Amino acid sequence: MPDPTVTLSLHINGEPWQGEVPANRLLVDFLRYDVGLTGTKEGCSVGVCGACTVRLNGRLVSSCLTLAAMANGAEVVTVEGLAGREELKPIQRAFIEHGGFQCGICTPGQLLAAQALLETDPHPDEVAIKNWMMSNLCRCTGYYGIVRSIQAAAGDTP
Repeated sequence: MPDPTVTLSLHINGEPWQGEVPANRLLVDFLRYDVGLTGTKEGCSVGVCGACTVRLNGRLVSSCLTLAAMANGAEVVTVEGLAGREELKPIQRAFIEHGGFQCGICTPGQLLAAQALLETDPHPDEVAIKNWMMSNLCRCTGYYGIVRSIQAAAGDTP
């Protein structure tokens, strides 16, 4: 008997997508392998590290714990959807200019979480940044560059 499938109709980074996927397909795998958006990374596969973070109807979710079927009718934003085709968002520029990334595994989730923070609190202090970003783990930077990058994007660091 063939594996059951579901028909999805959703928007990904503002673009419509419709098709069938296996009913048990995780959102991270759907985005990477069915849609071809490889920016979303799978780090821990248990929803702890934040590397697979995407926005689902505006909320941050771990795409390694979310079935693709749960995105039916939704708006999904991945790291590829942060900026337009020509210009980076301030948070993306700040991560580049202030060393907010190294290996790149956690960067997509870090960027999406940081952008959500700045939309919630345009000028967070260091404690607010650290508390918000606690769900996104990084094994390379020691977090100083990430905090500096968020401060810079908020206009709070030279």
